[in-house]
Amino acid sequence: MRHVPSSRSIASFWHATKSSVRKPDSQLVHFTNSNFKISPLNQPIEEEAHDNLTKRRYYPVGTGDLIRGKYQVLGKLGYGLGSTVWLANELRQRPVVLKVFTNGLQNRAEIDVHNHLMKVQSKHPGRDHIRIALDACSMQGPNGEHHCLVYEPMLESAQDLLRRNPSGRFTEDLLKVFLHYLLSALDYLYRDARLVSDISGFNILLGINDKSIIQRFVEAEQEHPSARKDVQGYTFYASRAFDSPSGKSIGEPLLSDFGSAVSGDVEHDEDVQPNVYRAPEVCLKAPWSYSIDIWNVGCMIWDLFEGKHLFYGRDRKERKYMTRAHLADMVALLGPPPVELLKAGKRSTEFFDKDNGWIADIPVPARTSLDELEENLEEHNKEAFLRFMQKMLQWRPEDRQTASQLLGDDWLNGRS
Repeated sequence: MRHVPSSRSIASFWHATKSSVRKPDSQLVHFTNSNFKISPLNQPIEEEAHDNLTKRRYYPVGTGDLIRGKYQVLGKLGYGLGSTVWLANELRQRPVVLKVFTNGLQNRAEIDVHNHLMKVQSKHPGRDHIRIALDACSMQGPNGEHHCLVYEPMLESAQDLLRRNPSGRFTEDLLKVFLHYLLSALDYLYRDARLVSDISGFNILLGINDKSIIQRFVEAEQEHPSARKDVQGYTFYASRAFDSPSGKSIGEPLLSDFGSAVSGDVEHDEDVQPNVYRAPEVCLKAPWSYSIDIWNVGCMIWDLFEGKHLFYGRDRKERKYMTRAHLADMVALLGPPPVELLKAGKRSTEFFDKDNGWIADIPVPARTSLDELEENLEEHNKEAFLRFMQKMLQWRPEDRQTASQLLGDDWLNGRS
């Protein structure tokens, strides 16, 4: 059964039924305004800072280009170390997003994951909250083959929404709705896709209910073209953002970006996760699987609802994130780890003795608790919320509840 909250104050914010996509005119969009800003040659623009021009890793995409005779590029949305991202029009059908990867094999894992997701046959409701590619293709560039994944357009990330909020945090109602969708998505990944993901506020994207946002993007690109510059025959473009969304223009959240996803049916001990979200078993280099995502969710909830990290892991001596400082923060909150977990960790002896005593060369902070750190709830509601958090923040992976179990929690379902 699909878990959808009934809160009226949030229902207007997250719409369960996505707006139908208007089919665009079959004619190509024309970009004839040449009055664009030319960026100085001595100032790198976006992916130029990551690219050695002798390697030419990025595919030369340009506004107005027709990709594979099917997708017309409407403007640049963003970039990363391994790709550029573009709004495009699938001719005679719908607006889409193209994620165009750099050449070489470094992005093969993400492409393989999406090929896997597209093949999984499932009626699980959580599949609707996964950003699955609509299509995949490849292009031959000047310096090799480039793969491309095609997606439905999305708005900003949950982290971006948090930054725009004057209070710096999600409301309780918004958090609950958000978690219903996220936990349903994770349950699908575990049960049917058999994947461990990489959860953070940056890879949870918000849907678009108001399609006029896309049209305004195109009009802005036509009237005021993005800045760009040519370097040895390659054009680097500045990205353009969608208008800031509000209210009914925001659709449901989707879990996205599976570049770090791996099979949950294989034992792992490699280093994964954003630093402040790393689970105990990852820090200790012990075997890990699906339950590291549950720890991730717990840490992310604290970011979204309390407006601060639960663990910082900042080493006062080294003045940067260090595993020993992160584990010291965990000990201060949770107490010493179980001996059996330490026995499984390849790095445990760097931080603990055989009786699980702390031996690392920094002190453990003063003992604290979730009750002491939580600042936004009161009485029974606070107690119920902290019980929910404790179901995720456990030293032993097997003591953490699954996504399916968490979906039945009393606080999450308004029964506290």
